[in-house]
Amino acid sequence: MTARLRRRATAGISVSLAAALLLLPLTGCHSGTDPTPENFIAGLNAYFAEHPDCLFPDPPSFPYETADAEKTRQMDALVTSKLLTVARAPKLHVSRYMLTDAGTRLAPRFCFGHRVVTGIDSSTPPTKGQGYPSTHVAYHYTMQDVPVWARTDQMRAAFPTMAHEIGGTSSATATLGATLQNWQVLTAD
Repeated sequence: MTARLRRRATAGISVSLAAALLLLPLTGCHSGTDPTPENFIAGLNAYFAEHPDCLFPDPPSFPYETADAEKTRQMDALVTSKLLTVARAPKLHVSRYMLTDAGTRLAPRFCFGHRVVTGIDSSTPPTKGQGYPSTHVAYHYTMQDVPVWARTDQMRAAFPTMAHEIGGTSSATATLGATLQNWQVLTAD
């Protein structure tokens, strides 16, 4: 190889190396454990994909009997949605609710979708507690995969919290902890 060819090869390598070094800050080396809104959103969405929102956090067991007017209104909405049947004892003022075939697949919690976090409103600086960094975040979200039975007017009237959640963008808070690879939900409301 001649001296001229060696200089050209060396110059080409030098130019390529200089270009790579200039582009390095632009590409960044982001880790899943960096306290960024994107990493918080990824951790929250992974959690909510496995933890749907449901009508009953403390589910009733079926058959379910009640004389309470508010519970009767809620259960009657599930009857209208064909998830329950009802037998009434007017003299006792008690209604007895049983699951339909469709209701059996959803009972006892009657989940109506899962959250998809669309943005982080605020977060605290990560602090080390129990051996790992944690942060409190406020976020906003929309509901995905909401079934038809949850969208009826009677269901919305009987379950106003659900109606609010499926009606647009909602907000909530959570505590996240950093693992070796990402942020995971410790508590969520």
